[in-house]
Amino acid sequence: VGAIEVKRRGEIDGVEQLARYIERLHLDSSLGNVRGVFVAQSVKPQAKVLAEARGFRVVEVNYDELRGMRPDDLTLF
Repeated sequence: VGAIEVKRRGEIDGVEQLARYIERLHLDSSLGNVRGVFVAQSVKPQAKVLAEARGFRVVEVNYDELRGMRPDDLTLF
């Protein structure tokens, strides 16, 4: 079982929010081991260190790529 926190900017407060979710999920023993994944377009170095120290996986994603947009699709004129 896993909990995923998705943010545009990965900062310490997002890691803390994920930690609170995990803590609540641990109250239900039927879930077993609950893992955390912290996902953001960009993750601040301090947030990455904190997330990894808490045992969370850190993933940086490009939201434009997920939407299927290419850099040349972003021209204004």
